[in-house]
Amino acid sequence: MKVVLLAGGYGTRISEESQFKPKPMIEIGGYPILWHIMKEYSYYGFNDFIICAGYKQHIIKKWFADYFLHKSDMTFDFTGGKNEVIIHDQRCEPWRVTVVDTGLHTMTGGRIKRIQPFIGRQPFMMTYGDGVCDVDLQKLWEFHQSHGKIATLTAVIQQQQKGVLNIGGDNAVKSFREKNLSDGAPINAGYMVLNPEIFDYIGGDDTVFEQEPLEKLVQNGELMSYLHKGFWQCMDTKREKDILERLLETGTAPWKKWED
Repeated sequence: MKVVLLAGGYGTRISEESQFKPKPMIEIGGYPILWHIMKEYSYYGFNDFIICAGYKQHIIKKWFADYFLHKSDMTFDFTGGKNEVIIHDQRCEPWRVTVVDTGLHTMTGGRIKRIQPFIGRQPFMMTYGDGVCDVDLQKLWEFHQSHGKIATLTAVIQQQQKGVLNIGGDNAVKSFREKNLSDGAPINAGYMVLNPEIFDYIGGDDTVFEQEPLEKLVQNGELMSYLHKGFWQCMDTKREKDILERLLETGTAPWKKWED
């Protein structure tokens, strides 16, 4: 099954780094967050990726072009006028990676529409290239198969950022407690499974996938949610990048299930 990764936006809220590279190529733990997401899928056996690139897409292509070289032990033999490369050991993942330039200003729905020729008439997975999660992707796929609808998205409970107040009718605070997960509302975390009929819901480049296509799916009863009660974190800001870095440094990153 193919996995589509949206990696074409500008990442303006983390412009400290995104001015130099696409946001999915910003590194945490020495590797782009895009690589971490791909490792998540690969852990569950999903190794065929289509990357919807746009802004500074040449950086993504060059990174993968050099990946085999960087992950291998090699000898460059120039003796006797030769130019021979000997590969002793390589530690690359069994990935097939297609990087598609889906346009500089294309919206999320338009990017998905542009890679339709690479999908064909098969279901596919899709997520955003700027967040990590410890969702069981095999169970997500099984859930999608079980209900027969066009689309499944992973929903997570976003924890409130402030303490919770119980305020009475006289404006007096009756109680105070720290926030917890039950205080939040479910949000779309990405990590979707989509049937090929989804392309019929998408117009052109200016289609925002999270608006008209998803709204039409809801109206037609074709959108299901897979509630994930574990970890999910996007990387929209420098502060969120630092959170992910600390988790990796302390060996407590929930999404990192693979062995080094």
